[in-house]
Amino acid sequence: APTATVGPLCIVESGAVIGERSHLQAQVFVGRNARVGDDCWLMAGVVLATECVLGQRIRVQPGAVIGSDGFGYEFVKGRHEKVPQVGHIVVGDDVEIGANSTLDRARFSRTEVGEGTKIDNLVQIAHNVVIGKHCLICAQVVISGSTTLEDYVVLAGQAGLGGHITIGKGAKVGGAAGVTSDVAA
Repeated sequence: APTATVGPLCIVESGAVIGERSHLQAQVFVGRNARVGDDCWLMAGVVLATECVLGQRIRVQPGAVIGSDGFGYEFVKGRHEKVPQVGHIVVGDDVEIGANSTLDRARFSRTEVGEGTKIDNLVQIAHNVVIGKHCLICAQVVISGSTTLEDYVVLAGQAGLGGHITIGKGAKVGGAAGVTSDVAA
């Protein structure tokens, strides 16, 4: 958009869209066909990978990576073979993403972050994770693949969630907890 600003040494690939009044600080990378909504602020060194989508009023701290490949491998003939990660990620409106956090693209379909969710620094969100609205995810949390967080979930610092589980609406997970099965609302 004409009202957007793009700082020095940024790369905006073909087909990418930068919304009204959005600001890209220095060395931001926006991949092919990615979308940055209106009134977003991407700080230095942010990566928004190919075909990933940011909603409106998103704030992303330095060094965050949105849309990296998920950790997907199959063991074939004595070797770990990479499984293509061909999905994307959609981040809802009014989300904040902390410094050096990583949000993986989906293996298929999409990884989702619901509106109003706040993600602290050094958080890992794996492929095909679905995060509801207005969740709080504190520092060094790890969410394994295909896990669902319903709305208003709070994950305290260094909590680790196993894959393919659901954390129910409004649930709170304590600091340094390891969760390997569903948690009720």
